[in-house]
Amino acid sequence: MSDRSESENPAIPSPTPKAHRPMKNQDWWPNQLDLSVLQQHSTKSNPMDEGYNYAEAFKTLDLDALRKDVLDVMTTSQDWWPSDYG
Repeated sequence: MSDRSESENPAIPSPTPKAHRPMKNQDWWPNQLDLSVLQQHSTKSNPMDEGYNYAEAFKTLDLDALRKDVLDVMTTSQDWWPSDYG
């Protein structure tokens, strides 16, 4: 009985195991849109001019006010968006 296959039908040999690889998004959604055209980098797609310094602009933020605004959004329901924590 050593030549018995894993298949229920002895006339059908068991399939040869395939090497496994990680699943990619393409495997799960084979008909997905190609969005690579949206990832073109150019000066036209950059909303900040050449002289813009992100680190300096970040230092000007009022983080306490930002924290309060985020909390208000999360706890105040709107007709179009229910609050999660309110």
